Amino acid sequence: MSLCIVFTTTPDTQTAQKIASALVEKNLAGCVKQFPEVTSTYAWQGNVEIDKECQLLIKTTRHTVDKAFECVSSLHPYDVPEWIVINDVTASQDYGKWLAEQTDMTRIVE
Repeated sequence: MSLCIVFTTTPDTQTAQKIASALVEKNLAGCVKQFPEVTSTYAWQGNVEIDKECQLLIKTTRHTVDKAFECVSSLHPYDVPEWIVINDVTASQDYGKWLAEQTDMTRIVE
């Protein structure tokens, strides 16, 4: 089983919680960590923007990462949500087994 970590940001903690809950409830992530206030500096439409955001760290597997992106995109208010995937993450055997069980394709809730 190939484990993944995904990073995305949201404009506020309410949106972050809505996305985190949906991912876990639909078995698309085993766990989502929220970092309530990060400062993001980025280029957008020719300007340098500085915003406070909520950072999400999504723990999932390679076979569910595309469905997780669909879920996040459907709930996300940004035109271009951050979606950075780190593939082939190593975890302890027990944690890796638990994460694989949580994201088992037969458990995916549409």
